[in-house]
Amino acid sequence: MKKVFITTLTFAFLCACESGSEIKSQDGEVASAVAANGDNEAELKESLAEIEKEEQERIKLAESSLTSISFDKMLHNFGTIKEDTDNKASFTVTNTGKNPLIIEKVDVSCGCTTAKKPEKPIAPGQSDKIEVVFHPKVGQLNEQKKTVTVTANTDPKIVVLNIEAFVKEQ
Repeated sequence: MKKVFITTLTFAFLCACESGSEIKSQDGEVASAVAANGDNEAELKESLAEIEKEEQERIKLAESSLTSISFDKMLHNFGTIKEDTDNKASFTVTNTGKNPLIIEKVDVSCGCTTAKKPEKPIAPGQSDKIEVVFHPKVGQLNEQKKTVTVTANTDPKIVVLNIEAFVKEQ
């Protein structure tokens, strides 16, 4: 069965190579040119130039929708807290740019932490809050450091906020 498959695969490959390519020898070097849907080199270059122009326009449009962001703090320290308790904090986020701020997602570094992002775009000059709850599990003691990663239509696209606490037994 393997011989039949390999033979069939080899035959198909040879047929495909013969139908759309040519092999040239120039100055002792062998080069293969594969036909591209019948297009010649000038047509391919023109097509590539059009694609590059479209990509540049797409990049320009994406950059024109970027804005800037600031936070009231980059770190929240809960101080000393007890295990198995809810500890809430909020980070005030302000749109300091000229376009609406869209917070795409907010990720946390641990299952003991949750975060809620603003659902609506934030207008230029306006603020909203990212709510964070840190709930250390039983046995999750001593110094704890966690991160909240904010992804938005800003440059840079990602900002990392930090929370920390010293957790003691109940």
